[in-house]
Amino acid sequence: MTATSNIQVIDRAAALLDSLAQHGQASLKLLAADTGLHSSTAFRILASLQQHGWVARDGSGAYQLGGGLMRYAARAGQGIDLKQAAVPIMAALRDQTGETVNLTLREGDEVIYVERAISHRLMRVEQVIGSRAPLHVTAVGKLLLGEETAEGCLDYARRTGLPAYTDNTITDAGALVDAVRRAKAQGYAYDNEEAELGVGCIGVLVRDAGGRAVAGLSISAPRERRRDEWVPVLQEAGRQLSQRLGYFDHPAP
Repeated sequence: MTATSNIQVIDRAAALLDSLAQHGQASLKLLAADTGLHSSTAFRILASLQQHGWVARDGSGAYQLGGGLMRYAARAGQGIDLKQAAVPIMAALRDQTGETVNLTLREGDEVIYVERAISHRLMRVEQVIGSRAPLHVTAVGKLLLGEETAEGCLDYARRTGLPAYTDNTITDAGALVDAVRRAKAQGYAYDNEEAELGVGCIGVLVRDAGGRAVAGLSISAPRERRRDEWVPVLQEAGRQLSQRLGYFDHPAP
């Protein structure tokens, strides 16, 4: 093979990997159509990538990114600064929704706000960087509690006493477990004026290369402006930031 043909193979392999990264799982037919490659050519390249662990196939024959790429991503993600990676994603999400976007971390039984993209609207929600809130009153906090067992959630309730911040705050341990379980199952959570009257939030988790929940992204808005249609947009932003940290999961159906 000539040097030119060798480079062409690399270009074609990269196109197939890009297509897989976009689709999560895909058939040979879809990948060939997406990249403009003949099915036999795509099949040979995918087979080689599979031998190296860069591509995998499930029981139905669909292709997906393999563990070899995940290991590379994990090593690359070790040197990435979370806030630096989050800023452009948060700004794009702010511009798309028109509302303030927050980045939060867990510290003990609280979330701490470490970065924000502030809405340009005159009437807006602003969280001060460095401010804190108990886990049970925030959208991201509920999801972080969902990373624990039900007993861990009950331990949190006993430990903190679930103080009320508004009339909407969840102050019953059983109700909190139910809310946390529901949030975990759906992959996002709400704050329905539980931390502050008039403010509604939607939150998702951000994961590192090892799959650990290391942060949360949330949209904060006056309650009457919050929209359920922001959920998939926010989830996509969370996926983008998680991928920047080396975590690759299949897109939600």
